[in-house]
Amino acid sequence: MSFVIVKQALRDSTPLAFLSIRFLLATLALTPLVDFRAPWSRGELRGGLLLTVLLASGFACQVVGLEYTTPARSAFIVALSSVLAPIVALLVLRHRIGWMVLTALLIAGVGIYFLTAPDAGGLNRGDLWTLITAAVFGGHIVTVTELSKRYDARRLVWLQLVGTTVGVTTAMALLERVRIVWSPALIGALIFTGVIATALALVLQMRAQRHMSSARASLLLCLEPVFAALTSWLYWGEELSLSQALGAVFVLGGMVLAILGEPRDLATQPLTRDS
Repeated sequence: MSFVIVKQALRDSTPLAFLSIRFLLATLALTPLVDFRAPWSRGELRGGLLLTVLLASGFACQVVGLEYTTPARSAFIVALSSVLAPIVALLVLRHRIGWMVLTALLIAGVGIYFLTAPDAGGLNRGDLWTLITAAVFGGHIVTVTELSKRYDARRLVWLQLVGTTVGVTTAMALLERVRIVWSPALIGALIFTGVIATALALVLQMRAQRHMSSARASLLLCLEPVFAALTSWLYWGEELSLSQALGAVFVLGGMVLAILGEPRDLATQPLTRDS
């Protein structure tokens, strides 16, 4: 849903200014719920810094891309992160992936290709920015999977929210000619994206990924463009072409195949907390 809401909000705000306020609200919303009594460990701080770099750069590229492309196309391209995440885990962490999962990822990749509507001109300027987001978010999925098994979800999310707020605000001051036209629509978009689509969603994601692999999480996240396309159709009247509908079928088929083919012993592994 946030793809459509952000697209609308960018009529009243420049991208980095919107992100800066969004993440500030998310930080304020989560702060009362975080346990600050335990001292921060070096591992937590390193993990928070890495998550911050990935989250801030990914969201910045995504929101800039949304100025030039549609919500559905943006979501479909961002979903490439779901295909890239297991590959990142394989290359960086030497995680093994079975042939069924690999096949499922290839099917999902083909589906996302069709969802970008190559018959309607292929990639545009906004799509290229969004491709950077997909690559960065692929790394974010893997990082969340690894760190969520060691540290408290709320503390880690709070760290990356604070870091992203500082990073985006600094980039805004240096790179952007800020424009904000306050309106009920903009205020509502900031509250929804900051509190629900950022603070709440990241905490739920980090808690859930404690019990699954990067491959399973990435394939479940392939549902993101399906919901984005549905919301865009209901709100904007944006319709999927025949090739895009075919792509959606490929994505969903790949998800099912991956979940069926992945070993289920990951959910029962003991969790440890790094010091």
